[in-house]
Amino acid sequence: MDSNSPVIQITNDPFAAVRIPEFKNLMLGRFTFIMALRMMGTLVAWWVYELTGDPFAIGLVGLSEVIPALSMALYAGHVIDKSEKRKLVLRGVLFYFLAAAVLLFFSTSYIGTHFSNHTIAIGIYAVIFCTGIIRAFTGPTFSAMLASIVPRQYLQNATTWNQGSWLSASVTGHAMGGFLIWKLGITGTLITVCSLLVIGFAVLMQLKPKPPMAQTSEKKTWESVKEGLRFVFKTKEILAAFSLDMFAVLFGGAVAMVPVFAKDILKIGPLGFGWLNAAIDIGSIFIVILLAFFPLKKAQGKKLMLAVAGFGICIILFALSKWFFLSFAALMIAGMLDGVSVVVRGTVMQLKTPDHMRGRVSSVGSMFINSSNELGQFESGVAAKLMGVVPSVVFGGCMTLVIVIITWFKAPTLRKFEY
Repeated sequence: MDSNSPVIQITNDPFAAVRIPEFKNLMLGRFTFIMALRMMGTLVAWWVYELTGDPFAIGLVGLSEVIPALSMALYAGHVIDKSEKRKLVLRGVLFYFLAAAVLLFFSTSYIGTHFSNHTIAIGIYAVIFCTGIIRAFTGPTFSAMLASIVPRQYLQNATTWNQGSWLSASVTGHAMGGFLIWKLGITGTLITVCSLLVIGFAVLMQLKPKPPMAQTSEKKTWESVKEGLRFVFKTKEILAAFSLDMFAVLFGGAVAMVPVFAKDILKIGPLGFGWLNAAIDIGSIFIVILLAFFPLKKAQGKKLMLAVAGFGICIILFALSKWFFLSFAALMIAGMLDGVSVVVRGTVMQLKTPDHMRGRVSSVGSMFINSSNELGQFESGVAAKLMGVVPSVVFGGCMTLVIVIITWFKAPTLRKFEY
């Protein structure tokens, strides 16, 4: 164990955090919210590809969201740490509802009759740009609230269950998104998304107010932002974990091309697309539940690196597969390995971050990790246009392996890290 790390008492009760009523409300509200977002993401990828027939257009969806998310992330961290977090979360859910309502309007027959597919696609990009601004505040706020609800000795257990809730919502949203597109069409699916966001808002209303730490609210904005950045770059375990995940997701983002594989390579339609899109999350939720009962006891840093390497190998296998069940299995195993990465990285961040800096550290994490999903989506779209879809995904998997090898030798602090 790192000599500078505090000694943390880790509970052996797998349900310790779940027994806390407010934590259950947080998980349920976040579950509903994330399920709606994943359904919307699945729908937008399918919808844009249907409108344009161009894999690069899927990449532009990611770029539309990542630009504002990255631009606002550091400022968002300062705002989160000096604000009442329950109010921020509720405001974010409300704004997401308004964005989904605009997409619902775009899906109507009136818009389809009076505007070209190209114009509709541009409108979708504009809405996704706005959701990028919203998520810069909403995602880190959820993470920052966790330590104010759960006692420190339960944080590893809470992080595991929190990730399990997120992944369960993600797999449900991906799978239901494909199913609902098949059964109800784009308009019906967006009505469902709006309904789920209303339910999530109602559940999150049950949380108690989460006031800011006094010492954070007194700082000037830029000084506060710099303090968060300095902490992340000074804490080598957090920096290495963030960097490893960022580059792995950036190059290994095969999920961005799933609509192309589903429609043109595997020819499985929107229902098969929904399941294929959910495969990674199915694997992740399985391993996260397993880790709740059998947490990693030692060598967590080394296991994180090995899991990311295995993820890259599975992405290569997915790219080369021409059989739906093999493609599904490759993505599901990739999800299991990604689940290990998510739990270890999330626990490292929760245990190493002081309470008064959680918003800023979470926001820096969102720049490294969450935004890399959208940058990875854009990178996948560009690579697919230049190299072809299958070679681009193989390239991404190979680059993930290269990143792990570099990190193994260049970040010994992470490789040796234990908690």
